[in-house]
Amino acid sequence: MTQRPPLPPDLFDELCPSSMLPFRFGDKWAPMVLRCLEDGPRRYSELRVPLGRVTPKALTQSLRGLERNGFVSRTVHADPKLRVEYALTPLGRSLLEPLATACRWAAEHWDELLDARDGGEGGISSIG
Repeated sequence: MTQRPPLPPDLFDELCPSSMLPFRFGDKWAPMVLRCLEDGPRRYSELRVPLGRVTPKALTQSLRGLERNGFVSRTVHADPKLRVEYALTPLGRSLLEPLATACRWAAEHWDELLDARDGGEGGISSIG
């Protein structure tokens, strides 16, 4: 297994731009899972560090949905003890740039998004 630096617990600020996107890349947590897998395969316990506010059930559902849609692969290793790793597939990796673009857009429009969420003009609807 290749050693990668651990995921930082504060990878996702509580007010992360991805949580303000008015559209979805998969389910609510999928964009954050994709970002966690950007640098290579990770075990479930590694994903839990920066995704601490995601319930274990929701994280499992998100991983299953990403796997079902072809964005994430799940590999079971039995050497020397059982472990499971999740990794981006080529299709999942192709989502990273559009996701980064969407997050940059959300960061640029942060104040407008907050105003809309707080009852300002227009409002935000979910697309997709």
